[in-house]
Amino acid sequence: MNTTLEPTELLTALHEIARERDIPFEMLLEALEAALITAYKRHFGGEANAIVTLDRQTGEYTVYHRRNVVAEVIDPKLEISQKEAGARYQVGDFYDEVVTPKDFGRIAAQTAKQVIVQRIREAERDTVYNKYAARVNDIVRGTVQRYEQRNMYVLLEGKDEALLPLSEQVPRENFRINDFIRAYILDVRKSPKGPTVILSRAAEGLVQRLLEFEVPEIEAGIVELMAIAREAGSRSKVAVRSNRGEVDAVGACLGPKSSRIANVSDELRGEKVDVIRWDPDPVTFIGNALAPAKVVSVELFPEDGTALVIVPDYQLSLAIGREGQNVRLAARLTGWRLEIASEADADETRERYLAERAQAVEQPPAEEAVEAVPVEEAEAPAIDADLLRKLEEFKRERLGEGGESK
Repeated sequence: MNTTLEPTELLTALHEIARERDIPFEMLLEALEAALITAYKRHFGGEANAIVTLDRQTGEYTVYHRRNVVAEVIDPKLEISQKEAGARYQVGDFYDEVVTPKDFGRIAAQTAKQVIVQRIREAERDTVYNKYAARVNDIVRGTVQRYEQRNMYVLLEGKDEALLPLSEQVPRENFRINDFIRAYILDVRKSPKGPTVILSRAAEGLVQRLLEFEVPEIEAGIVELMAIAREAGSRSKVAVRSNRGEVDAVGACLGPKSSRIANVSDELRGEKVDVIRWDPDPVTFIGNALAPAKVVSVELFPEDGTALVIVPDYQLSLAIGREGQNVRLAARLTGWRLEIASEADADETRERYLAERAQAVEQPPAEEAVEAVPVEEAEAPAIDADLLRKLEEFKRERLGEGGESK
């Protein structure tokens, strides 16, 4: 900024800043007016009620001393009588008197620069925060910028920095610097250094958004996503239902030759995505959720949210899945705790579960089961009688020596 605030140059500079920084022009003008008020009060006294206006067309600025028109003046710096103000003013009006100092341009340029820069920075931060806060739970595209302590920093739209923390990364995914990446906006947080956009590649919402992009029926409301369970980088289960009888929800999500679900899996770098038909009946839904395993029967225990699921003997390992993944995802998808048993072990498993359940009901709370032992009834530890005798002899000897010395 120059040593003086030339009106035309000022407006030109503000227009350029507004365009380059994507900040509303009016916001910059308001920031400048606030800066000029600060400069005036600092150099010419802050007691008066100063008002600064900036002409939006010419860039000319004027400082006014604003006073209230009153019937009787108590504070001359803030009030003016109706007689002194003039006939066209009524009690309660504002009386603005031009008080722009001759050398105000130089002083304002020196003082307002820091304030304007700060307001511009705040405006930029607010713009970034508002832009991405409105896109929380959405997907953005960016380039990998750098890594710090295994946290990834991503550049969005070529100018806005976002954070993909280690906890939200998928272990088997590897991105190099300058690689393109699509991620899910998990949160936007304000901080003294500016807004922080938190991204995720591990969130279940990423699978949801990718399906919404790939399946027009979901966007149209014909197919509805009911639940998602995910182990990022390995496998996801998605429960869907159709709001129209003629539309198959699972088929719509899979697409022609499973092309739609393949695109989702490719974006997740090979993560398997199972599409499950949702059903209002928990028994049917649990059976669907354990696919590809077949289910013989499901017995529900609503009191503790448990379902006893019986599967064919040869499909027990398939129902459980590698390291228990299939049953774990099915439990999270349905919201039921699943006890899996083969047909051969069905009776034994059911009896054991009922016995454990009955025992848990009958067993008293831990604090009631432990009885406090009264101090006076507690058994004192045994003490060696010979040791007591020797201590008594030693005490008498010491007392005898003390008596002789006296």
